[in-house]
Amino acid sequence: MAGLAFVTCLMVFGVIYSFGAFFNPMANEFNASRATTSTVFAITAAIYNLLGVVGGHLCDRFGPRPVVLAGALTMGAGLLATSYIDRLWLIYLTYGVGIGLGVALSYVPMLAVVGGWFVRWRNTAMGVAVSGIGCGTLLFAPAAAWLIERWGWRDAYATLAVISAFSLALCGLLAEAPPVASRSVPIHFWQSARTPNFGRLYFSSVLISVAIYTPFVYLPDFAQSLGISDVRAASLVGLIGAASVAGRLVLGTIADRTGIIPLYKFSTIGLALSYGLWILSHSYGLLVVFASMMGVAYGGLVALSPAVMAELFGVEGLGTMLGALFTSSAISSLVGPPLVGFLMDRTGKIIWPPLLASISGMIAFVILIPLGTPSGQRKARDARQSAMEGMH
Repeated sequence: MAGLAFVTCLMVFGVIYSFGAFFNPMANEFNASRATTSTVFAITAAIYNLLGVVGGHLCDRFGPRPVVLAGALTMGAGLLATSYIDRLWLIYLTYGVGIGLGVALSYVPMLAVVGGWFVRWRNTAMGVAVSGIGCGTLLFAPAAAWLIERWGWRDAYATLAVISAFSLALCGLLAEAPPVASRSVPIHFWQSARTPNFGRLYFSSVLISVAIYTPFVYLPDFAQSLGISDVRAASLVGLIGAASVAGRLVLGTIADRTGIIPLYKFSTIGLALSYGLWILSHSYGLLVVFASMMGVAYGGLVALSPAVMAELFGVEGLGTMLGALFTSSAISSLVGPPLVGFLMDRTGKIIWPPLLASISGMIAFVILIPLGTPSGQRKARDARQSAMEGMH
């Protein structure tokens, strides 16, 4: 199951995080500003984060197979339709809604499946699964730039439509629901959602998502402004993906031995501090260092987030809980990229992306400082885990 989740993450986020390579070609063809072009990505991220709770709940209710198959169909159709659109506002629908819904029906359900199948090595399994996000970013960002140079952005999206739909459909057909009952999901969800810990995670996620999404939209554009070629600029996003794989695998494995929540906080502050390198960057080399540091911290956050939820609230109804947490990112993804683009368009200054990302990350870390597992909640979690180990 971890392997299937790996491929799912590779495909959906490989497509989404290659958007930076499409940013300038689309803006130039439609004669659009940075703010209006970045809204395509903003809508996509908002929808998959907002509807992840729906995908997670459907997975808890019906199993992953029909949900992921629906995601494969939606994503393929959205990408193919985008390759034919002649107005930017229509891409808000075909790409934003189509790809956003496709991710919502694929990503959260497959993570929930991994969380349910693994007990003793859950953190490591989650790290393997979400490392697909980094690998997808590493492969798809430069590949998309290469395809665009040779065939144009429309044919590049048509190609991605076929590849992603086929791969996700295969993962959906092979996925199996874990042997975890979900009878008490509604009660457990509302009890957990009202706790201070969930509130801290939620509002921290709103802010840290600004720092996560910023380079996938604006880093290639920033690099190109320094005279760096399109493919090398897009490769910086790929480097973030490569570094994030290390963060996911290494920190996920360490968490099995040291503790999840301290590492989650460490990844948050590391992500915020990495943007100081971008702010100071005047060369490709320093941008490479930034991408590496940011990628490791970002990878750790993504790998540890589902494990933190399982640690605090258990795996029963994990799909619904993860989906609820990911709605927080819908807020920041919908507001963050367009706001950054607006400030850049109005002031002409390219420093806004790393500056706002760094500030948001710092505040997110402060919110997380009190995060911990209360003794009563820990006992309840341990009791649930003991019951699940008996089932396995």
